[in-house]
Amino acid sequence: MIRLNKFLASAGHGSRRSCEDLIRGGKVVINGKVVTDLATQVKSTDSVLVNGQRCRQEEAVYLLLNKPTGVVCSRIAQGRRKTVFDLVPEDVARLFYIGRLDLDSEGLLILTNDGDVAQKLTHPSHKLEKIYHVELDREFDFELVPRFVNGFMIEGGYAKAEAMFKVSKRHVKVILIQGLKRQIRLMFLKHGYKVKKLQRTQMGAIKLGKMRPGTYRLLTEDEIAELKGK
Repeated sequence: MIRLNKFLASAGHGSRRSCEDLIRGGKVVINGKVVTDLATQVKSTDSVLVNGQRCRQEEAVYLLLNKPTGVVCSRIAQGRRKTVFDLVPEDVARLFYIGRLDLDSEGLLILTNDGDVAQKLTHPSHKLEKIYHVELDREFDFELVPRFVNGFMIEGGYAKAEAMFKVSKRHVKVILIQGLKRQIRLMFLKHGYKVKKLQRTQMGAIKLGKMRPGTYRLLTEDEIAELKGK
C-alpha cells in the first residue's frame, strides 16, 4: 500500500503537493470511482486514472545531461529547435529538469521523474549552490566583485552572487544560490559586459566533468543520495 499523492508523484504527475491538487480537483479515479480523500491508499492491483489516462508507478530516474547551446529547456517544441527531452531516450519516464538553462547557455542539467526531489531542489529555501564559468566580451574589472556579492536590482528581482573568482582576464567563475531568469547575463549587462559563453559545471556536489555536449549519464547512487539529502 502507498499513499495516493506519493503514487501519483512517482508516476510522473509532479510533486506530492501538486498531486494533492489533482486529487482535490476530482481528477483521479481509482477502480472506477472519483477519489478526493488525500489519505487514500493505493494497492498494486488498483486501476488508477488521472484525467482519464491510466497511470502506473515508474522507477525513479535521475539523469545528468550536458546541455548544448541552442537547445531549449522546455516540453513544448520550439520550431525546429531541439528540446532537452530530444536528447534523452523516448522510453524514459516523464522527466522534470532541475534549474533550467537558457537557449544560449550550456552545461550541467539534472533530469528526473522524482517530483518531490525536483520541487525541493528548485525551491528558493533549499539554497542549492550552482557554479558557472562565464566568458565575457572584454576584460572584467574585478573591483566590481563586491557589488555582485552585495547584490542589486535587475529585471526579475534583487540579484546577488555568493562568490566570484578570477580564472583569466575575461573568464570568471560565479557561484549562485538564486536562480532568477537570465540572472548572470543581466548582472553583467548591468555593468556593461556581454556574456559570450555561459556554462554550468556543478550543482551541489554533482559535477559535470568531461562529458561531451549533448550526452547524458545516470547519476550514481552517491549522487542520488546527495540530492535527496539536501
